[in-house]
Amino acid sequence: MITVSFICLGNICRSPMAEAIFKKLVKDRGISSSFDVLSFATSDYEEGNPVYPPAQRELKAHGIEGFAHRSAPVKLSDIKNSDYVLVMDDMNLRDIVRLTGGQYGDKIFKLGQFGHMQTDISDPYYTRDFKRAYDDIYKSCEGLLDYIVKKHAGTLAYDIKH
Repeated sequence: MITVSFICLGNICRSPMAEAIFKKLVKDRGISSSFDVLSFATSDYEEGNPVYPPAQRELKAHGIEGFAHRSAPVKLSDIKNSDYVLVMDDMNLRDIVRLTGGQYGDKIFKLGQFGHMQTDISDPYYTRDFKRAYDDIYKSCEGLLDYIVKKHAGTLAYDIKH
């Protein structure tokens, strides 16, 4: 089982969007049984809150419905137990480096690098551009999945079709 954790500031927009998108991508490829996909916040500002309604609407517009989620702050154990930790921006990266004391750097990445982006994935809570956030996250999640599949090609379990 490969554990992938997405992290942003509040865990109500970008990281749960990434979680939902990545879950759909692995399901569509028939390898969801090989993955545990999670998302967390670097803060406790939104703890317990669901996905922000405009983010939920953007997911729904792309056929991702019924995604139940509650914001949760990341703990050191979440980083330790993840194989891949994807942050959305430099601030998230600094927060995770501070939390880990600089350990686990080999598994911590900025999600946008997998979408060949030179910038952070902007926070739609502030920009109000949920479509752009979705598009950037989707492209980056596709690149991330390609990277993981290539790296773990011989160990992935394919879902059983009934």
